[in-house]
Amino acid sequence: MRPVVRQHAPEDLAVTLDISAFTDPDPERPPAPVAVDWAAVEQWLGLRLPDDYKRLADVHGPLDFGEFIWIHVPCVEEGRFSYGEWLRDTHREARIDARDLPEDGRPLLHPAPGGLLAWGCTRGSDVLFWDTSVSDDPNRWTVVVSHCGAVPGSGLQPWHRYDLTLTEYLRHTVREGWELPSPPGPLIGPLPGTVARTAFLPDAGPWTPPEPVPPRLTAAERRIALETGTGPAALRLLCPPPEHPYLGGGTWDGLFAELGTRLPREYVTLMDRYGAGCWTEWLRFFTPLRTGERRFVHHVEETTDAYRQLKDGSEDWYPLTAWPAAGGFLPFAVSIDGDYLGWLTEGDDPDAWPLIVWPRHARQGPPLDGGLVDTLLAWQRGTFSTAGLAGLDEEDDPVEFAVFRAWDDRAYW
Repeated sequence: MRPVVRQHAPEDLAVTLDISAFTDPDPERPPAPVAVDWAAVEQWLGLRLPDDYKRLADVHGPLDFGEFIWIHVPCVEEGRFSYGEWLRDTHREARIDARDLPEDGRPLLHPAPGGLLAWGCTRGSDVLFWDTSVSDDPNRWTVVVSHCGAVPGSGLQPWHRYDLTLTEYLRHTVREGWELPSPPGPLIGPLPGTVARTAFLPDAGPWTPPEPVPPRLTAAERRIALETGTGPAALRLLCPPPEHPYLGGGTWDGLFAELGTRLPREYVTLMDRYGAGCWTEWLRFFTPLRTGERRFVHHVEETTDAYRQLKDGSEDWYPLTAWPAAGGFLPFAVSIDGDYLGWLTEGDDPDAWPLIVWPRHARQGPPLDGGLVDTLLAWQRGTFSTAGLAGLDEEDDPVEFAVFRAWDDRAYW
């Protein structure tokens, strides 16, 4: 990654700076430390971490700095944050975003040797990293910021290097009574000199690095799951079904009677095997046989009513007919981004209904060529994508991402 703006910090501003010299704790949400096993964390990372960061974490824990920057430390809070997962997801998203840059300007991300290592993010969706290529001494690592879009003085380049360590960078975001000789590129702030416990991590506890996990599939099984296998058997190998699928308390005959039609046999077989749940933490299948308020028909009617309202006056963007009209769109799954997967109910044979995606952020595309199982299998393998059905990144391992999380009666969908 080539720097756009680079300015050296004065030599007397060494990493011995501590944020307590220029901050005050928030009286309502005072910082609170979380015990960190630094030896275990550093072994897991394969890197030593800067002393000022470890001191900050030991004294303050997860931190809301200046009411704008979240400094993430090795901690976990069930259902809200896990340090290891945050690093993995942040680095993956940064890697994908950087594909828009010229190849010689793309940053390396950890765990690549010398890769950027994330330590925080902002309310403006900027992401803050260390440049671990600067030195073998982590105390000399300097800050790199992925600004969210173009920022003043940056042209079209959102990535900026700063010859400032973590503490120096934080000090300069406050800036009251202390300035570098010239601004080192686009800067966040000035921010208030306040530090508070991160509001969404009130009960964060120590994070334990995960133990190494042996490969789930042998080389031969992996080849079948990703290349040579077909149909339900390959899908089950790639993404194992739950031991106890959840479909709800009703019956298929009862659902068909309520809908006024049966549904494709392939869908019924798939649901009997997997039940309702979320594929790859992204695609959520409605619970088919639930009774009561949140039953399958409720979600279908809610979705098709919304589609009809959007269609009124915007037929170019919403060209489909909505179920229960003949040939209408009948949804059965929704992504976390609001894209819907369903059928076009064309003809009297549900097994011949084509699949189609109603994409939230793109124009309507044509029906899909394959059936449900083949589409899921290709999508999980990373060999198929269409508008509204997000594909894997070229560096993702499909086996790692092929996960089905089953639901129970508490799930909304």
